[in-house]
Amino acid sequence: MIRVLKALGTEPTADRPGPGPVSEGLLKALELTVARRVDGLLAGDHRSSLLGRGTELAQVRPYVPGDDVRLIDWNVTARTTEPHVRVHLAERVLVTWIVLDLSPSMTFGTATRRKADVALGVTLAVGHAATVRGNRVGLVGFGGSAERVLPPTQGRAGLVGLLLALREGHEPDGTAGMPLAQALTRVAGAARQRALVVVVSDFRGPRDWRRALLRLAGRHQVVAMEIRDRREQALEPVGTLWLVDPESGNELQVDTNDGALRRRFAEAAAAERATVAHDLASAGVAHAVLSTDGDWLRDLALFLRRHRR
Repeated sequence: MIRVLKALGTEPTADRPGPGPVSEGLLKALELTVARRVDGLLAGDHRSSLLGRGTELAQVRPYVPGDDVRLIDWNVTARTTEPHVRVHLAERVLVTWIVLDLSPSMTFGTATRRKADVALGVTLAVGHAATVRGNRVGLVGFGGSAERVLPPTQGRAGLVGLLLALREGHEPDGTAGMPLAQALTRVAGAARQRALVVVVSDFRGPRDWRRALLRLAGRHQVVAMEIRDRREQALEPVGTLWLVDPESGNELQVDTNDGALRRRFAEAAAAERATVAHDLASAGVAHAVLSTDGDWLRDLALFLRRHRR
């Protein structure tokens, strides 16, 4: 992963440390997990309403002139003494949409990296796994000044396009832009066939996206990758601090030595995250929580393995 970032001209710095080391073993495991079965959506692993070339049998019917003689079912033909042909369900490639959060809150990070760095790593890892076997991947960046939409592109060319889009401005810049609800609506309008939609976000700010998420999840398979930092959930006793909401710019002075204040902060933060988790679950969305500390890729691979059925 580091080699890829260097090749793109985004070599890690102290301010932007990047997603961290990514072992080949874990990346391969992630690729196999997604490639073999992500809820049966990959080519040849899911049902299609269309008939055509494929591996899954839809029906056996009498032969009519013009049918491909290679599709004749000789066992049924012998039993009925009338030619019959096998009709299969068509195999279709999987289209994956990555909805990437570029809002100002993603620049926050107090552990080994920022939330934006973890989001970048998730985007690259999912993009790598989602482009195997000729499948297509697209990208929608929301919440920042750059609101370009990368249409789904097939195979490794799609991954290259994804990497170039990330290099060319898909980085939080402190400017608020398109909200999540609008990004989900845009994907719903652009995704013409059943797709896998991976939302990579910290889900901070107004929760006006639930209705758009319900509509999207009603037709597509949606996975939410929530990025967290531990300092968003608890305050350390370090004296008086000015806290700034990166989304609204509001400031608040607090005395972190106040134990009651720290307790109320932790309770409110936990309740707010529980509400987000409830909203995602009620929409039928699979939900993973990845942190700015620890091995986010291992957590991602374990999550996909648990949910691949």
